Order: sequence, then structure tokens, then C-alpha cells
Amino acid sequence: MLAATFEGIPAIILFQLLGGPFLTGYLLYLGASSFQIGIVLAIPSMANMLQIVGALLIQRFTNRKLAFALLCGLHRILWVLTGAVPFVFPREFGVAAYIAVCVLGFVGQAIGSVFWTSLIADMVPARVRGRYFGIRNTILWAGGCLAILVFGQLLDRLPEPRGFHVLYAVAAVCAVLDIVFFLRYPNPPFEKSGQTGMGAMLAVPFRHKPFRKAMLFISLWLFVQGISVPFFNYVMLDVMHIGYRWISVATMTQNVAMMAGYYMWGNLNAKYATKTLLFWTLPVIAASCMTWGLLPMLPDIPVLLAVHLLIGIGVGGFNQLMFNYVVGDTPKGERPMFVAVFYAMTGLAGFLGPTLGGSVYKWIADMPHGVQLFGVSVTVGVVLLAVALGIGTNALLDRKMTFRRSRGTGWGKSG
Repeated sequence: MLAATFEGIPAIILFQLLGGPFLTGYLLYLGASSFQIGIVLAIPSMANMLQIVGALLIQRFTNRKLAFALLCGLHRILWVLTGAVPFVFPREFGVAAYIAVCVLGFVGQAIGSVFWTSLIADMVPARVRGRYFGIRNTILWAGGCLAILVFGQLLDRLPEPRGFHVLYAVAAVCAVLDIVFFLRYPNPPFEKSGQTGMGAMLAVPFRHKPFRKAMLFISLWLFVQGISVPFFNYVMLDVMHIGYRWISVATMTQNVAMMAGYYMWGNLNAKYATKTLLFWTLPVIAASCMTWGLLPMLPDIPVLLAVHLLIGIGVGGFNQLMFNYVVGDTPKGERPMFVAVFYAMTGLAGFLGPTLGGSVYKWIADMPHGVQLFGVSVTVGVVLLAVALGIGTNALLDRKMTFRRSRGTGWGKSG
């Protein structure tokens, strides 16, 4: 558990530098359009559809530590290499080259994450899982906050290419450290699936009705959310023309809220059912989107800080509880396939949402400023709230069981 915590620190810094708020700025520097930004933001979700491949491979290649170290290490190396795009490719091919390298890297990440998820689920005892991931994520995001704060100031003060050069140099160091820490993980024996044949393994998650309902609902939610939430930074940079310094402050506010949320949701998860808590993160995310509608009435910065405070609490809890649900409320022997099917379905939705969102922002580029500024986000927030209240109550809430039993619950009974 300590190994997983130490490994996560350089990982979160790497993800914040290359996949956080500065990603949009780097893509705009490369000459990307809103549609191309949407494609890039959707790549991790698109790659997650290949987790089913990982779930099949894990039955044959059971050395989980070696597999995830190789595959996730490849992802880290390729992602850092995207910093070389302006030096290697002409400007007209820069964005396409970035997308191609990212796709290759996130394919490795997606397949490797099946091995990692299975391994860490065995490493962390079920009785402390919610609290452990709450504490781990709080520590990790503290490192992410520091990176965001420092590089927000740096990118505002250095000329654009030089700032990105420094950013990628630090990311390269984090990638090396992350790979080194991969080797500190234990490698417990793997329990294979009790099913014979690929078809039988694939069928198990779909036969379980509560899991299927939750998976389909979360997929719908991520699709709608993806139309707006990934573009918060795009709106601040390209529509509001806010500098990196304030974007870093807003993002740090989000990360601090996520840290507090991780700890809060983790402690609540020791008492309340995972799916019940997952439901209560949904109105917070919807409220974050609708808060953009306050911009015509209040100063920009306080509104943006409120938006990021809410999205930090909501999305932080949503992501943590979704992960806890998949690794904690699934049978051990079949867990890799449950995880793979879940992330394949939600990954498809997570790919389609930002892709549609990029097209929407391109389509409204000539519309009134208010439509670009807050129209999309407010509309998505209203739809999200309706989806949560109309469908989420049936998919996630179990009125007969909202508390966990003291020693945990069996598969299918923990809400």
C-alpha cells in the first residue's frame, strides 16, 4: 500500500502537467481547433475500450507486476515524447502527430490498467479500501496542486515555447521516477476466472442486473458530462482569454476540493454503500455546470472558483467511488472482466461526449458570446440534473440497503 502511494506521486504530477489544464494550452500552441482538442481529451476514454483485451490477456499472462510496469511505462515514455512534436514535425502535421503518439501511449495505459487494478484490489484489504484510497488520493492530489501552482506561474512568465520545454523536462523526470516505483510493487499470485472460453467470461458482467444497470447509467452520465466539463479550460483560455496564472489558481481550487472530497467520501464509504454515495456526487457535478450561468451577474474569478470547487468535490468523489465500486463490489476471480467491460462501456461514452462537445463548440463559434461562455455548460448541467433525478435514482439507489454491514457485504448486496 505504501508502494502504491509513493508511485502515485510522480504519476499524478505527470498527469497534471501533460493532461491537466496545460494540455489545452499546449494544443492551442500546436494550432489545434476545438474539435481536435475534443479528440485529444477523448483519447484516454477511447483507449479504455481495449481493457477487454487486457482482461483476456491477464488469464494467460499472470505476472501482473511485470505486465503493468511494461505497458504503463510505455505510456509514460510515449506521452513525454509528445513534447518533441514541434521539433520533429511541420506545424501543419503537429496536432495529428500528437494524436497518433497519444493513441499509442494510451493503448498501453488502458491494457496495463487492467493488470494494475486487479493487483491493487488484491493488495488493499476490503475493510480499509474506501478509507485507504481516500487518504492515498488526498496525498497524490497535494502533489498535483503544487505542480499546477508552480507551472501556472511559470507558463505566464516564460515565453510560450520555453515554458513548455521546462514543463516537459520535469514530466520526463516524473516518468522515470514512476517507472522506478512500479518495481516496488509486490506481485501476489493471481486467481484466474472460473469461466472457460472468452464468450463465457464476457457474458458474466452482462448477466448481473445491478451491475449492468449501474454501468449503463454511468456511461450515459459520462457521455453528457463530456460535452461540457472537459472544455472548462478551453472556455477560459480561448473564449475568456484568462491567463495561465488564474487558470492554475482555478485548477488548484479544484484539486484542493478533490483532496478534501477524497477524504470525505472515503470516510463516508466506510459507513454508506458505494452506489448510494455515487448518486449523491451527481447533483454536485450538475451544479458545477449550472454555476457558469452566474457569469453575467457576478465577477468572473469568484464564479470560476466556485465552478472548480464544485467540480472538484463532485468529480473527485465520482471517480473514487466508481473505482471502489468496480474493484470492491465484484467477485475476485471475475474482477478483471468486470473491470474491463465497465471501463470499455464507460470509455466509449467518455470518448463520444468530448468528441461531440468539440463539435458543439466549433458550431457555436459564430454565435453570441454568452452562448460560447456559459450556454453549453448551463444546458448540460440542467440535463445532468434531470438524468440524475430521473434515471440515477433507479440505477444507483437501493432504498432497502444504504448502510454497509460491519464486515462488508457480498457481491451484489453492497448497494
